[in-house]
Amino acid sequence: MTNTMTEAKLFGCRQSMDLAKAVAEQYGASLGQVNFSTFSDGEFQPSFEESIRGRRIFIIGSTHPSSDNLMELLLMLDAAKRASARHITAVIPYFGWARQDRKDKPRVPIGAKMIAKILESAGATRIITMDLHADQIQGFFEKPVDHLFGSALFIPYLKSLNLSDLTIASPDMGGSKRAYAYAKTLESDVVVCYKQRQKANVISHMELIGDVTGKNVVLVDDMVDTAGTLTKAADVMMERGAKSVRAICTHAILSGTAYERIENSQLEELIVTDSIPLRKTSEKIRVLTCASLFAEVMKSVQNNESISSNFIM
Repeated sequence: MTNTMTEAKLFGCRQSMDLAKAVAEQYGASLGQVNFSTFSDGEFQPSFEESIRGRRIFIIGSTHPSSDNLMELLLMLDAAKRASARHITAVIPYFGWARQDRKDKPRVPIGAKMIAKILESAGATRIITMDLHADQIQGFFEKPVDHLFGSALFIPYLKSLNLSDLTIASPDMGGSKRAYAYAKTLESDVVVCYKQRQKANVISHMELIGDVTGKNVVLVDDMVDTAGTLTKAADVMMERGAKSVRAICTHAILSGTAYERIENSQLEELIVTDSIPLRKTSEKIRVLTCASLFAEVMKSVQNNESISSNFIM
């Protein structure tokens, strides 16, 4: 008897439909059909409109707020489990609630751990995600996690700019490990910003550790939310004599007045991925698609092949 591998099926959540279509195109398949019924109070119910019994399926959807996005993914996972899918891989380009990876004060949840357990309970047998806010979140799962890095997209782009006197910068102490990894690959210097917060998303003070005089600086971070840290860091670096300041951030949350801050900042360019769809366009924001990266990894998972060639650092 011959063992024939069953073809995988791909499905997209509504909040990530553009990216899901791009991933499917790179994968060489069509997205499966999912219909949604919506009740008058806002409750919704997904329905797979084709058989997935015994199949490996990939469900593509980021879980950025609102919580409806997470709920939609959970309902699709549960529907797939109850429809007897053989393997259910949750492809989560942006894993929301990842900033809640520890108890940083009394009587608060560890939200990332809770979300991990809920995803597994809903039916996910594997997770594929990119640039988690904290690496240890992988350990919150009992199922396999393929943790991809945006550096696979950003490093080639930075090299194409041919920037002289390149310096990699971290906008805070927590991101210094990421900055040093980029600097090692690009053979550049590193500087680090030290910031103090009054409260979430509000910076009271920022200092620069290192010299940026005459340098083309690239700030590296996993996400940009209100853009307060990035724009403040860019201002400080230009005041200290930098030639230019760019920023690369994998996940473009861009909430509140983030777009206005970026437009009015001294950032020359903000480079992001399409893990989260932009609310509007900006001449200062360049989007690099992560569709081919996810498609290649999904093919490798389907064919039981190594994915290590997709990691730059």
